Amino acid sequence: MAVSFFALAIYLLFTLDSDYTSTPVSAASEGVQITYGSAIKLMHERTKFRLHSHDVPYGSGSGQQSVTGFPNVDDSNSYWIVRPTPDSSAKKGDTIKSGTIIRLQHMKTRRWLHSHLHASPISGNLEVSCFGDDGNSDTGDYWSLEIEGNGKTWRQDQRVRLHHVDTGGYLHSHDKKYTRIAGGQQEVCAVRDKRADNVWLAAEGVYLPASGSI
Repeated sequence: MAVSFFALAIYLLFTLDSDYTSTPVSAASEGVQITYGSAIKLMHERTKFRLHSHDVPYGSGSGQQSVTGFPNVDDSNSYWIVRPTPDSSAKKGDTIKSGTIIRLQHMKTRRWLHSHLHASPISGNLEVSCFGDDGNSDTGDYWSLEIEGNGKTWRQDQRVRLHHVDTGGYLHSHDKKYTRIAGGQQEVCAVRDKRADNVWLAAEGVYLPASGSI
């Protein structure tokens, strides 16, 4: 099972993001460092749903590509590529410190995890969407990484929060679920205060080795 999952991850990585040239490390290793260029799934700590998107627009708010929490582990629409901001000198394979501003690019649709002042469909919090493409990104795609505890660089076993730079909202999910188009998937939104439901962990993925480690 582990071998088949790893093979699937490698296939997704090289077919959907052709600029990868480094050799990925095992997707199942606990404590491995998250580096720029890694393709990961983010798991909501409390509900265990994965951060997910698909080429389906919201029917309200911005009308941009929707972002949800997905219940199943085995889904290719839950991979996100960790990217630096355009003005950063960081490169693929660099580790990421707490407080760093990052972007998350949805692997399949190439759009960026985004937020703004539109209301989310179910709870009325800040909407989280996917927006832009490879050559089109703005500050609405910027998220500050906050590592819980004493860790200085992002690792797979660490609890983290993602704090949206423009709105001050934390990436958030909860038990409120969609009943129609994304039936069974739960709302992902942003809220401006720290809560237990703001916490995420890096889960499955293909993690590029840290620079200088091979």
